[in-house]
Amino acid sequence: MAKTLSTMLELGTEAPDFSLPDVVTGQTVSSSDFEGKKALLVMFICRHCPYVKHVQQELARLSRDYAEKDIGIVALGSNDAEAFPDDAPASLKEMAEELGFAFPYCYDESQEVARDYTAACTPDFFLFDSARRLVYRGQLDDSRPESGEPVTGRDLRAAIDSVLEDRPVDADQKPSLGCNIKWKPGNEPAY
Repeated sequence: MAKTLSTMLELGTEAPDFSLPDVVTGQTVSSSDFEGKKALLVMFICRHCPYVKHVQQELARLSRDYAEKDIGIVALGSNDAEAFPDDAPASLKEMAEELGFAFPYCYDESQEVARDYTAACTPDFFLFDSARRLVYRGQLDDSRPESGEPVTGRDLRAAIDSVLEDRPVDADQKPSLGCNIKWKPGNEPAY
């Protein structure tokens, strides 16, 4: 496990398109499926990472709390499943079903989508407004494994609420910290 900070992609960046299989349903999920939503949250997560395990119940809660709101939520798994079998689609499906995720959980086998988003760690969060411009990237909250801080989702929830209530998102944002994305050999990005 290499502790890695998110890249803090420049605010205002347009959401990269994606079209990936949902590990639960097998259906293709595309960024265009969320057109017309006031917000789009793209989360890079996995099954084996202790940082994701630490917050996974909050991610499930967040998905239920915002299920009836005008936001699209999608999780992407981009780790090399050959080297990390816990992050293979069948295992991610088990994770989604066990936790009751109320969002699609897609597998980015080529890792191209992770590269397009400059995803660096798990978890890594990207929130876009209705124009699909990046308004938040960074941490879920201040909690980390063994930090003693409760997992609340405070930072990400505040950003989502701001977008849904047509208020500006606080630009003072802290990077996410987690395990590095497990890149396939030769696929490591330069960022």
